[in-house]
Amino acid sequence: MGGEWSKQVDRRKAVQAQKKALKELLQKDGDGFPGSDYRPADRKNWMGILGPEKVAVNKIVWPGTHDSATDKIGFPHISRPFAQCQTLSIYQQLVMGTRVLDIRVQEDRKVCHGILSTYSFDVVITDVKRFLSETESEIIILEVRTEFGHKDPPGFDKYLEEQLGEHLIQQDNNVFGKTIAEVLPNRIICLWKPRTDAHPKPGGRLWSAAYLKDNWIDTDLPQTKFNSNLKYLSQQPPLSSRKFFYRVENTVTPQPDNPVVFVKAVTNRIRPYARLFINHCISHAVLDKLQVFSTDFIDEDFVDACVGLTNQRINGHP
Repeated sequence: MGGEWSKQVDRRKAVQAQKKALKELLQKDGDGFPGSDYRPADRKNWMGILGPEKVAVNKIVWPGTHDSATDKIGFPHISRPFAQCQTLSIYQQLVMGTRVLDIRVQEDRKVCHGILSTYSFDVVITDVKRFLSETESEIIILEVRTEFGHKDPPGFDKYLEEQLGEHLIQQDNNVFGKTIAEVLPNRIICLWKPRTDAHPKPGGRLWSAAYLKDNWIDTDLPQTKFNSNLKYLSQQPPLSSRKFFYRVENTVTPQPDNPVVFVKAVTNRIRPYARLFINHCISHAVLDKLQVFSTDFIDEDFVDACVGLTNQRINGHP
């Protein structure tokens, strides 16, 4: 018992030390960067405002959400705090400016996060279609995967094609060098990642998981994750030659050996430092590699940071 308690104390000390280190880093380096003061006049239509004919797919800094469809997961005040990563619906996230969605499903086509489930994936489809019907130039990356520990929903690839067919952007490596205007009227890059079923084939309407990569590490230590994100980003090929999307997640994850296991309390250790991370991308000369940037509990400031960088890029900056 004493050894376990000592371990808990050490873990809490490590968390506090890393929280303090990031806070001091923010005070020292600040969170300003070229484009940091940009605020889109309409976040719902920010791609259209920047100009579909000017914005190349590989120039976009895509604001994304982690475990996107968890706003109603589990039971309020009981199991929800252990699994909820977003409080906004998919539609509300898209209106706010989110353009990359991370959805996990289980056998019965319900959205899930670990062992907890929520509404049917049909709700996601409805929200996405509503958003597309209200906008003209916004492109979405929709990542759907079977959650670890679950079986693939039967026929899910056909279901995705049937539901989203008219909106899907066909898998094509040339898409990365195209402008939004050249991709339209198609609006969704849909990646499907089954656990055991056949993966999407090249040239089809669904994209394989190989087109969205990351280097996720399972930690609740914020500075460890911050530094890991910088390290792995630096190892990526430049956007000009990259034929896949690369995601950096400004998140940390609750751990079973730490007494704090509510998602919001844990992820708030790193969530305020998204702009500091961008600043460090500049000082480490890797800003030109930043592409998909995602977070738990997305807000307007996070979206603005990504859109501001995109605006800088299309006006001749990294």
